[in-house]
Parts: sequence; C-alpha cells; structure tokens
Amino acid sequence: MAVNLTKGQKIDLTKGNSGLNNICIGLGWDVNKYDGDSAFDLDASAFILNTTGKVRCDEDMIFFNNTVGANGAVEHTGDNLTGEGEGDDEQVKINLSKIPADVDKIAFVITIHEADTRNQNFGQVSNAFVRVVDEAKNEELVRYDLGEDFSIETALIVGELYKHNNEWKFAAIGSGYQGGLLAVCKDYGVNV
Repeated sequence: MAVNLTKGQKIDLTKGNSGLNNICIGLGWDVNKYDGDSAFDLDASAFILNTTGKVRCDEDMIFFNNTVGANGAVEHTGDNLTGEGEGDDEQVKINLSKIPADVDKIAFVITIHEADTRNQNFGQVSNAFVRVVDEAKNEELVRYDLGEDFSIETALIVGELYKHNNEWKFAAIGSGYQGGLLAVCKDYGVNV
C-alpha cells in the first residue's frame, strides 16, 4: 500500500527495501475546463543534480528532447501532448544502481509548454500528482497529490529523489515558479 505524502514530507525508499532498484516516477494531471484557443500541454522533466544542487552539464536535464541521462540511469518515456486519460501522463524511469556516484539528487518538474504566450497557469490544472512505483513488483510505494494551491505558477517542482547516508529517499516538494521552465533551468544551472 502506498504512503501518501503531504508537502514537505520525506520517506526512505531503499532503507529496509534493499531489493529496490528500478523505480518509475509517474506524473499526472488534469486540465480544468479551459476555453482558450491554444492546446494545453504540460511536460515532465527531471534534473540530475550534484551536491551543489546544480546539473553537472546541460545534458542532465531530462525531458522530451533529451530522454536519457546519467549513463542510462534516468529515462523519460515520452511526451504526452494532451494529458487525457487515467493514470500517469508522463513517466521517468530510474535504475538506482546505475546512478553515478557524483549525483546527489534528481528533481522532478512539471511545466506548462508556452504558458506565457498561451496565457495558461497551474490555476487551470487539477489533480496533479507524483508517485513512485517499484517496477519489479508493479507496486506504488509513494504518492503525493499536489492539491489546488497554485494559481499563477507555470512550473512546479513536485518532488525530489535524493541520497542520504547511501540510501535513496523521496521528498514531496510542491514548489511553484512563475517563470516557467526557463526559471527552473536557470536555478538548476542549465545554460539556456
């Protein structure tokens, strides 16, 4: 049974679960009734970070145009342009044993594609979540439902997978940005 987290909570993933190796980070959302002329496209990204909280290189930003990173340890499974349907809208698969030693954290982000030009924000999004699944058992371990706390934000850091005392943990973040993907990239040290 999955553990439901609230904003700011953290949980051990590998401590006491030594067989855990392949996990899937599932991200999902629904668009509220929207009467604009443009499509509403949300995108998931993962930022592979070192101990300074920055990417080691620009290729450490994993998204629909750069789907594999960290020597194959992190893989984005593809872009969902509509977010329609049940379950995960986008996924990032992670092999914990392949993550390079100089990687301290992986941050998971949802952004709205071309939010400023389309006049869109997370106030128009509902049911956003992030979940961690043990792929070997096809079992949801952790779930964080983001709630409806956002209005003008165009990017959200939803959660972080991080290493502490050689164990992997997951933190529910729920932090919003008004500057979209560009602002997140700058904060994480990606050259844009």
